[in-house]
Amino acid sequence: MIVSHSRIGLAVAALAIALSGCSDSAPEADEGAAVVEPPEQSSADPSATAEPAVPDAIPGKLRGRWGIVANDCDTSRGDALGTLTVSADSLQFYESVATLGRIDSISDAGIGAIFDFSGEGEEWQSTMHLSVSPDGKTLTRKDSGPDALPEPLTYLRCPE
Repeated sequence: MIVSHSRIGLAVAALAIALSGCSDSAPEADEGAAVVEPPEQSSADPSATAEPAVPDAIPGKLRGRWGIVANDCDTSRGDALGTLTVSADSLQFYESVATLGRIDSISDAGIGAIFDFSGEGEEWQSTMHLSVSPDGKTLTRKDSGPDALPEPLTYLRCPE
């Protein structure tokens, strides 16, 4: 399931509107039926609604070492230019690091987010969507924005 911040906000707003139309009068109880009292409101701010927990990490299925070609998985090679190591909050490329920024969409098998890059004396942002195949063997990276790669990149999971 992909979670979008705007969809969560809309769902919370719709729920609040639906609940505001509820009547304050209690329905008549049948004899022998238990009457359930509504939960007591906190006196702090009765209009406040609890925000659902927003994921703040790259999903576990995407984490690990990946390579564009099989040789990228060989740690003894110095020319593994297509290596990508995914952790909970960053992406490590051959000569740059991308730190997870704002998450736009997320599921167990994918994430769309803005990443803050640094490498070779430069800093920049890039929006990327990463998704893992159902068998967990390939990772697809699709960049978006003015400097995006024209085609998605497919990485192979490196053996552990």
